[in-house]
Amino acid sequence: MAVETLAIEVAYALPSKQRIVALCVPEGTTARQAVALADLPALFPELPDTAFSQAPLGIFGKALRDPDTYLLCAGDRVEVYRPLAIDPKVARLERAKRQANDPGR
Repeated sequence: MAVETLAIEVAYALPSKQRIVALCVPEGTTARQAVALADLPALFPELPDTAFSQAPLGIFGKALRDPDTYLLCAGDRVEVYRPLAIDPKVARLERAKRQANDPGR
């Protein structure tokens, strides 16, 4: 019996550099395993390996609750998310404060 393979992609982006790695993985591969197979540390040597091995993951913009158990489907694009530089709630609050203090508004 032949093992079925799935064509998938693994994506990671920095502000100045983006990569999408196309892979054929065996059926039953998890999202986390696909990230390991994509060998992103070789493409982004400036980052520590933990940037990929422990990062939150998603499929086409939808965050995965448990990427270690999510089984991929053909055509999935696994996205590796970077940590947020600032909490979105804090950013909105700061923006609102600046706008409130702007005399030109």
